[in-house]
Amino acid sequence: MFQNRLTLHQIAQRTISTTSQRHFENKVPEKQKLFQEDNGVPVHLKGRAAGALLYRPTMGLRVGGTAYAIYMLVMAAFPKKQN
Repeated sequence: MFQNRLTLHQIAQRTISTTSQRHFENKVPEKQKLFQEDNGVPVHLKGRAAGALLYRPTMGLRVGGTAYAIYMLVMAAFPKKQN
């Protein structure tokens, strides 16, 4: 019984390790260079296609939501007359 627990303890220690088994390339300096470059492009669009794909629908929803809110305020301010 004790031998089984000892074996399980050793296996658990070997599989849970704080060292990384995979080595990834550090891309942070490249991203910093891209986003800090002064080329007249807003920072939210410097992420290339991904930034544009997120920016355009967000702005569309914002404009549409603002228009709908104004419409609802006008409808609340001027209720329909009942005959």
